Amino acid sequence: MRQDTPLATFCHAFEKLDKRCTKTLENLYTDDIEFTDPLHHIEGRDTLMRYYADMLANVQTCHFEVTHRVQEGDTAFVAWTLHLTHPRLARGTPLRITGCSQLAFRGDRICRHRDYFDAGAMLYEHLPLLGRVIRWLKRRVDPTSHSR
Repeated sequence: MRQDTPLATFCHAFEKLDKRCTKTLENLYTDDIEFTDPLHHIEGRDTLMRYYADMLANVQTCHFEVTHRVQEGDTAFVAWTLHLTHPRLARGTPLRITGCSQLAFRGDRICRHRDYFDAGAMLYEHLPLLGRVIRWLKRRVDPTSHSR
């Protein structure tokens, strides 16, 4: 029986993300994990697990659709689409955010995890006043933008 690679385990965990998955996520990371995304910089597995628990506490739905993954040595990149429904974002309507993760492995665990995504599309564009300003700016910079 073939065992999944650490990258496959990571992808599977995030494709099945929900409020009960913190133990699965904990097993993906080293104690000294360094996590960065456009909104946060977190060091340490315990702190990261609290972040995930807090993040998932209020979401109605949250899962990642992995669209591509590649690994060379201890470095991997995962392209994904986040499907998210949160009562405080976009008035609770489902959001689709595309992004990618850069992962560094130490053995079978991730020691660095960096996410790249458009924070405006996820958060700022859905705030009442700021959202209008950001959408207006995006249209001025890129008239072909389909941002609403």
